[in-house]
Amino acid sequence: MGLFKKKKDASLKQNLDEKSYLPGSICPIHLFMEEWCDVPEKGRVTEVFEDKFGDIDIFSYDENVIGISVKKYISEFKEGNVPPMLMITNCTEAKDYQIDEIALSQMWACPEHEEILNRCRYHVIATDMMTAGLSYKDHADILMDYMEALLELYPSTEAVLFDNSKKMFSKESILSKEIPKEDRFIYYAVNVRFFNIQGTDDMLVDTIGMSTICLPDLQYHFHGMEPNWVVNHAYNVLSYIYQGDSPIKNGDTIDGIIDGKMNQQIQWKCRYEDSLIQPIRPVIDINMGDYASGKRR
Repeated sequence: MGLFKKKKDASLKQNLDEKSYLPGSICPIHLFMEEWCDVPEKGRVTEVFEDKFGDIDIFSYDENVIGISVKKYISEFKEGNVPPMLMITNCTEAKDYQIDEIALSQMWACPEHEEILNRCRYHVIATDMMTAGLSYKDHADILMDYMEALLELYPSTEAVLFDNSKKMFSKESILSKEIPKEDRFIYYAVNVRFFNIQGTDDMLVDTIGMSTICLPDLQYHFHGMEPNWVVNHAYNVLSYIYQGDSPIKNGDTIDGIIDGKMNQQIQWKCRYEDSLIQPIRPVIDINMGDYASGKRR
């Protein structure tokens, strides 16, 4: 018995093309720092990125932007194949970058985020381009290697924020951990959020960040269960999705939770839906059976 069970008689209507239902996007990475910093010397950029990615081409370098193509990867498009590109802006004041209250309330990975954001008046923004044609694992790997290269290139960085998920880490927490390669993207770039639904006993746990690499996020709308158990369940399911190239289809069931642990004696139904909480995105809604809240089809 595996983690999931396939629905035997799923109708054509229920069998959405889940992968066409996923957006994919660039992934801006913000580097926050206390003091304004110069554009790194071109030779230093070459040294750091060749060490991390091998053969590269710096196709743009001036006081406003650095552009790097990474030749070890090929992004496949109908119009032709191209290497992905990495773009880095110059250092600017961070005051114009607004983070909403919901995002601030969900920065569990960086308890000191308020102090960092108040102290760090400057930031550098780095992003990827032409990565939609990569496999999802190549896209994840290039983003994680990019993060590591950026920390080496900008040693004054105090914290890293992934814009799509608003997940933040202090530089020290990144440098002090050895995260296995296959776990890096979920650990650093995917956030598991928790909400109490005002005026009810309902709770919601959802994930944000997986759609960056064209994999589904998750959603649990529930009551009566310890939310930390649900958060742990979500991380296990995210790992399964990542390792298996999103094997969950509409109508499949997943092992539920008994006494805080996944147990195949209870099966929860999975269905692709739009998220209940902003930003609106495709999620796998997990119907928690007796603990489920809201209307289910």
